[in-house]
Formats: sequence, structure tokens, C-alpha cells
Amino acid sequence: MNQWATLERFLNHGEVEIDNNLVENAIRPTAIGKKNWLFFGSEEAGQRSAVIYTLLENCRRHGVEPYTYLKDVLERLPTTTNQQVGQLTPLNWQKARQTQAKLAA
Repeated sequence: MNQWATLERFLNHGEVEIDNNLVENAIRPTAIGKKNWLFFGSEEAGQRSAVIYTLLENCRRHGVEPYTYLKDVLERLPTTTNQQVGQLTPLNWQKARQTQAKLAA
């Protein structure tokens, strides 16, 4: 009975999915990986690996080719200031590349 309002919303709006299988399937590789990534040689290694895996997963979600992204970011990182680090996230990196491509065309 405590789910009645949710059931009514589902029944009144036919476009609402009854389950969230699409979301579950989308996040499954990351969720499984989190368990596997717990076992590294040291805590620092686990944290570094988590950062790399997070970047790679973000690349995948935004349609960014990971090798190209990492190669470019690692080459630019030594000359990047703290204020510019936000530009190196996969989404912002992709937007900047698209803008550069439009300007070059």
C-alpha cells in the first residue's frame, strides 16, 4: 500500500517504464568493476586506478576515444594550471575538440 502513489503514476503515464533495466545494464560494468578494483597492492594504487577507470568510463559514456583522450591530456598536463584542470574532463575536452574542428572548417 505504501507504493500506491508510484503505481498510480505508472498507470497514468504509459511512457513510464515499469523497470529500470536499461539503467541497470548501463552501470553494470562500473558496478562490477568497483568490486574488482578494491584489490590492489596498496591504498594509493587503488585510488590511482579508480581515477583512471573513472576517466575511461566517462570517455565511454561520452563517446570519446580513450587512447586519444589520455594521450592528449597526458601531453598537456605538465603545462596545465590548477584553474585549467576542469577543461580536461572527457566531456569538456570533447566540447573543446568539436569547437576547434568547427573553427578549422
